Amino acid sequence: MLKIGLTGGIGAGKSEVSRLFAAHGAVIVDSDVIAREVVAPGTAGLAAVVAEFGSRVLRPDGSLDRPALGTVVFGDPERLRALNAIVHPLVRARSAELEAAAAPDAVVVHDVPLLAENGLGPLYDLVVVVDATDEARVERLVTLRGMTEEEARARMAAQATRAERLAIADIVIDNSGPLEELAPRVAEVWARLRPRAASA
Repeated sequence: MLKIGLTGGIGAGKSEVSRLFAAHGAVIVDSDVIAREVVAPGTAGLAAVVAEFGSRVLRPDGSLDRPALGTVVFGDPERLRALNAIVHPLVRARSAELEAAAAPDAVVVHDVPLLAENGLGPLYDLVVVVDATDEARVERLVTLRGMTEEEARARMAAQATRAERLAIADIVIDNSGPLEELAPRVAEVWARLRPRAASA
């Protein structure tokens, strides 16, 4: 098994690379998806969040009201730490379960947005960073996600810098150009990863 940590700044195209890896046969462990799963209605995770933050973070249907929770923890490091102390161990446990269920020769790609920010590089056999110029990322965030340029730059500034991400990269996938150039790059990287997984 080969454990890959996949990351990239907002607008770099990490989700598209993850999708392409999946099409090649990678087992994808998406921390954002898992973070939603572990606080779904009826879970111990959601019960713990409500115990900590109160029912004001619930929607009328009993699901987590993410914007409401966001307003509670945003800008309050202590409350954010309390939330992370609930969610992060659950995400780690579920990620470990998914990894354990993978075949012995699998390429397991952990899709981790804040890999660089949280110093998680050493958890993986290789770190793959999806990189794009700041200009390309701003353009995508404005065009595809409807942000203003100011919003896009603020979101980017809240994350690790390109240099910080590139410093932890074992493999860099450049996605500054058009989307059609991305698939061949990912296929090339996959061709390097597959034999390593088989012999790991």
